[in-house]
Amino acid sequence: MRIIADAHIPFLKGIAEQYGETTYLKGKEFTRESIRDADTLIVRTVTHFGAEMLEGSNVKLICSATIGFDHIDTEYCQAKGIRWANAPGCNSGSVQQYITSALIEISRQKGFPLEGKTIGIIGVGNVGKKVAKIARLLRMKVLLNDPPRQRAEGGNEFTDLETIKREADIITFHTPLTKNGEDKTFHLADESFFSSLGKKPIIFNTARGPIVETEAIKKAIRQEKISAAVIDCWENEPNIDLEYLRMVDIATPHIAGYSADGKGNATSMSLETLVEFYGLDKTPISQINIPAPECPVIDLNAFPAHSRLHHALLHTYTTQADNNDLKANPQNFAFFREHYPLRRENGAYTVINYLPEEKEILQDWGFRL
Repeated sequence: MRIIADAHIPFLKGIAEQYGETTYLKGKEFTRESIRDADTLIVRTVTHFGAEMLEGSNVKLICSATIGFDHIDTEYCQAKGIRWANAPGCNSGSVQQYITSALIEISRQKGFPLEGKTIGIIGVGNVGKKVAKIARLLRMKVLLNDPPRQRAEGGNEFTDLETIKREADIITFHTPLTKNGEDKTFHLADESFFSSLGKKPIIFNTARGPIVETEAIKKAIRQEKISAAVIDCWENEPNIDLEYLRMVDIATPHIAGYSADGKGNATSMSLETLVEFYGLDKTPISQINIPAPECPVIDLNAFPAHSRLHHALLHTYTTQADNNDLKANPQNFAFFREHYPLRRENGAYTVINYLPEEKEILQDWGFRL
């Protein structure tokens, strides 16, 4: 079997080779000619795979080591008998970690407590459910909006978008990008959306850039219809709107899901798809080894008594360095993504010197004790 994989997919080298002849290409090196003889592609979102790339090739399987799959022409693949798979939920823990850090940081910047604030979560899939969990642990009021799930499941768990626009202090998007249909999310947050807000909420976008219309949110910031913005996903990446960048309170280069744990999950899921498709041995997948964090022990006694738990969360990740790097060098957007440093999630850290009343909370947050 001949495998062609994106060179920036981590933890793959040395393992993919156990399944077949493997060639690694950078995103721009994926061309119709370079993939013609491949049986399997293991890819990211940087290249679109449709007729223009796949016609006349030997490709039988496309594994995307990402949650999203809008870079794959799924209708073309189905028509041509090409199996494709993404990695749903692979980085949900990473996005949860990012949202947690950003919530704590923005609350400090703006001088308000998170406890008692209302967060509206639009899109309650793998990521949205984890964001809801962490918000409840932070003692926030949670409103959930997910029309497809509401239609399928019924019940009283979900609320409508109008309620979220009216009541939420924070609104965060966790939907896929869909450009058509009843549940279209392209430019969901448009001028009409911002004009109908009841409060002046903080807007988070860690889903897909085009869910938020750039000109509309810029206008909303100027007119103080929103009080802050935390933006990880942008329209026209990597050539993002520089005025928008300067207006945003926390700005990062689409790395919310870039923890090493999330990347390892995505690589494992891609290899599991390959193994299932070709009927191979899955044993080599267990060789994926994610490095330990530099400081894996968190001593709560090192932090102020009133904010010990928040400091533990920020020990695992803070958005400050990513924000500073992007705002200083926006032309390096793609570079920051491709050379992202090691970031481990809470489960890679052991907390010591915790109080009895802190134990259950720390366990709920996924720390080792």
